[in-house]
Amino acid sequence: MTHDYLLPIADLAKYGYRVIFYDQLGCGRSELPADKSLFVMERYAEELEELRQILKLGTVHLLGSSCGGQLGLAYALKYQKKLKSLTTVGALHNVLMTFEEMQRMKRALPSDVYQTMEKYERAGEYDNPEYLKCVEIFYRRHVCRLAEWPEELKYSVEHLSKPVYETMNGPNEFTIIGNIRYWNVTDQLRSIKVPTLVTCGKYDEVSPKVARDIHRHIKGSKLVIFPNSSHLAFWEERERFISVLRRFLDGVS
Repeated sequence: MTHDYLLPIADLAKYGYRVIFYDQLGCGRSELPADKSLFVMERYAEELEELRQILKLGTVHLLGSSCGGQLGLAYALKYQKKLKSLTTVGALHNVLMTFEEMQRMKRALPSDVYQTMEKYERAGEYDNPEYLKCVEIFYRRHVCRLAEWPEELKYSVEHLSKPVYETMNGPNEFTIIGNIRYWNVTDQLRSIKVPTLVTCGKYDEVSPKVARDIHRHIKGSKLVIFPNSSHLAFWEERERFISVLRRFLDGVS
């Protein structure tokens, strides 16, 4: 997605932090190349390091949301000497675990919704209007629980890069059949030594089970689960999220 849905993080600027957002290759305002082989986690980690160098940022506090949190972990595993801290928001380290948790959440939907989803997924009809109605029910429970979605979030959803998303993830959030489907760095997380804040929402599509496992494997990390949030606590509990994040960053600084 575009960086726009992350803009609440700019609230940190009021407290003296310089906040930098960027769109990955193939997304948002960045170039969309025809070569889909470029859309892999390893290359995106190198892209982030090149961006840090070009902007002459020195060591940085890195925050990643969702797949961006996955990227943050990938970056930290190779370049943690360039980090002051790492913050993950609804991040994943083990795609199979994440997928299984999402399937559990799907099964907890109303029976008719779940059965409809299963029907169209078996047929591969991911764009069927009836299926998309069911997907929205899932998203309203596990992506953003606000009654009215913020314009920035709607913009990011509407401008999602399908070439990147479908290559890496798949047709939707809980059908992970792209090139990240076997991605699992669980056994490597113990090597991350930088101060790390692991966050997620109680109703997060990347469930608290996933966040707890990241926390368990990164020694000394801090875990915060926001009780009234799903995947976007920086929107759903904006003031509290920024307070938690600021307290963590100030402690590192």
